Amino acid sequence: MTEITALIGGTGIYALAGMELRSETIKTPYGEVTVERTDDLIFLHRHAPRHSVPPHKVNYRANIKALDMLGVKRICATFAVGSINPDFELAVPVILSDFLDYSSGREHSFFDRIDAGKGHVDVSVPFCPVLSDALEAEAAKLNLKVRRGGVYASTNGPRFETPAEIRAYRKFGADVVGMTLCPELPLALELGMSYAGLAFSINWGAGMTPNIELQHAGVDEIKDKMLRTMIGALANTKNADCIPATIL
Repeated sequence: MTEITALIGGTGIYALAGMELRSETIKTPYGEVTVERTDDLIFLHRHAPRHSVPPHKVNYRANIKALDMLGVKRICATFAVGSINPDFELAVPVILSDFLDYSSGREHSFFDRIDAGKGHVDVSVPFCPVLSDALEAEAAKLNLKVRRGGVYASTNGPRFETPAEIRAYRKFGADVVGMTLCPELPLALELGMSYAGLAFSINWGAGMTPNIELQHAGVDEIKDKMLRTMIGALANTKNADCIPATIL
């Protein structure tokens, strides 16, 4: 039986070059979601195809439920982020290892009701080690420099963070900051999916430079290699390799 996997594209990742994709719309209990796909790979635009949906308005539950209804068990996702750790240089993708959730006001769980107290997902290992290993291996094949391990601070947006917020996140152990990891990742774990994240830093956090300046030089080549890295990681792993999160 063919295993269906998913790639979630964030800011700047809007197409899979060289692949013939067909569009499909899925009606979920949380709303309709349109994806592009082959027989075994689903490509989901997090912000919609023309990046019309800001981070705080993304229908995360509908997106993840749609992937679940399509039979997806393994996800690789991309994120455009800001570096807040001086050691995390710009334009070097980070294979994420943990997160801090500072988002609010978002539908963040499928467990609106719980059965006999069961409905709490264990996020002791938020990112799948098997998929993360595969990302590292595929990046090496493509001579794509990546950093293994990094903590993502997930904020609401769409505004950028203040210098004081960046200092606080850094003191709590964050390395990069973005607006979309949560609740996307916890929702995927609630539905038994394995998830790996590849974050691409395009600016320094507020207060680390006089103003926030987005980096554009050389980005297209790196994004292309990131996509190839994720597609390769999904192709060279199996559902049975990964251990889903426990629901307690």
